[in-house]
Amino acid sequence: MNPKWWKESIAYQIYPISFMDSNGDGKGDLRGVLSKLDYLQDLGVDVIWICPIYKSPNHDNGYDISDYCDIMKEFGTMDDFDLLLREMHTRGMKLMMDLVLNHTSHEHPWFVESRSSKDNPKRDYYIWKKGKNGGPPNNWESYFSGSVWELDPRTDEYYLHLYSRFQPDLNWENPAVIDKLHEMVQWWLKKGVDGFRFDAIAHIVKAEGYPDALNPGGTPTVRAYDMFSNLEHVHTLLQNLHDQVLYYYDIMTVGETSGLGPEQALDYVGDGRRELNMTFQFEHMNLDAASPGSGKWDVVPWKLTDLKKIISNWQTVLHDRGWNANYLCNHDQPRSVSRFGNDLYYRIPSAKMLATFIHMLEGTPYIYQGEEIGMTNVAFESIDDYRDVETLNYYEEKRTAGVPEADIMAAIHTKSRDNARTPMQWDDGEDGGFTTGVPWIRVNSNSREINVANAVKDPDSIYNYYKKLIQLRKQHQVIVYGEYGLLLEEHPEIYAYTRTLEDQRLLVILNFYEHDPVFELPEEFQAAEKLELLVSNYPAAKEDDLRSLKLRPYEARVYLQHLSGKA
Repeated sequence: MNPKWWKESIAYQIYPISFMDSNGDGKGDLRGVLSKLDYLQDLGVDVIWICPIYKSPNHDNGYDISDYCDIMKEFGTMDDFDLLLREMHTRGMKLMMDLVLNHTSHEHPWFVESRSSKDNPKRDYYIWKKGKNGGPPNNWESYFSGSVWELDPRTDEYYLHLYSRFQPDLNWENPAVIDKLHEMVQWWLKKGVDGFRFDAIAHIVKAEGYPDALNPGGTPTVRAYDMFSNLEHVHTLLQNLHDQVLYYYDIMTVGETSGLGPEQALDYVGDGRRELNMTFQFEHMNLDAASPGSGKWDVVPWKLTDLKKIISNWQTVLHDRGWNANYLCNHDQPRSVSRFGNDLYYRIPSAKMLATFIHMLEGTPYIYQGEEIGMTNVAFESIDDYRDVETLNYYEEKRTAGVPEADIMAAIHTKSRDNARTPMQWDDGEDGGFTTGVPWIRVNSNSREINVANAVKDPDSIYNYYKKLIQLRKQHQVIVYGEYGLLLEEHPEIYAYTRTLEDQRLLVILNFYEHDPVFELPEEFQAAEKLELLVSNYPAAKEDDLRSLKLRPYEARVYLQHLSGKA
């Protein structure tokens, strides 16, 4: 079982610019977070993961860092940070920083020096190459569209950026870069932070020689994931970081590692690997992609049987060998109730069902800000109301290609990262109580109905249901450490699974749709002791017959069974 505090914790992700504004400038800040710590403590949160708050020109909302050891002025000061950390620790909560080690801002002093001349001592802090055949060094495509290479006229060479041109990639082949990054990580740990979410960590190593990417047919791929994702040397670098820095602190670490399955994830999180505690996997985030190479914007309906297959594989492979990080939404993904539930007619029951799903799995559950009150996607009519660089690039690319405006906006309404970045909805006042100024991005128009103030006072709210799930997880070790077992593998609407630990077993029953399918209780449960209902998102009728249970739309039920017959 190998108990660890981070396995038993509930994590809550804060996207600070959209969380709470304390000074009326329209942007969330550290003192805004400070003002809501009691709310998060009441919810039951143990760990707060806060997205980048470092000094940054903000071309990618803080993921372009210009000074690792300073705070972005819009968020406050280092004194504000120190106060926030103290107040969190006073409440028994921990802070996990979001740290970008793959790239910096183009305004970072290292890059300013690096691009100044070919013989600058920091030239090799970044990846520079000469062009080829009058163009970029190779055909790799950026995550934000276009080439990964940007020509710098000053030295007539290209620098590599897997993301925007304002985010040049660091050169992890340079020992001086590694030393600087290790020093910086240790600096934060000495300040008392409790862990790191390592952004884009799977990309710190690139294919040797930077060759063109070719698919099996010999033509260029759309994106060259295999040329800069999860390469073998990443593990050597992470083991060095662990052995030289992380090992000496009792912290929580999670890596953003796209493009891998659970067996490959064990290379990062397997017991004894000396790398990370857990990783964020992306397989279930690609369920609605038309094809593996089509990109996020080409959306098709997803299938529950595919979700079962993915989640069951991760739950089974990592059990007793590694640890899962479970989530349905974050700052880069659409709102979970809009994507996997029904935000029109069954928003409340479907949001509760999805919460039950995540919190009853083995692994650390992550709540994204607003998920606990059922915040939804937004559908701004004009592209002028969007702020995300990826979304704006997509819009311009498709407009240039002649795609109809309505089709472009439909894709944006479904998959834009701004869906998760609209301000937190605190009350039914103007701009959802987020700010007294003009918000940096518009607040969702449904904030008068969907907000924290309404949710906290309503005993049947999504928020209070989350509180119940969190309390149950702290009361029952079977929810944390129990072994997962899938039931009804091929059922198209019901997701049912068990969790078993010693003499206790959970039965989790989830209806993922608005229909009313019948759940047939397996024989192994029918002959056993009476099942105790731990939680449900609907009132349970006394006459319910579990041997043949007709489920209501998006219904969720969790039962506890004592296998030994002991209460």
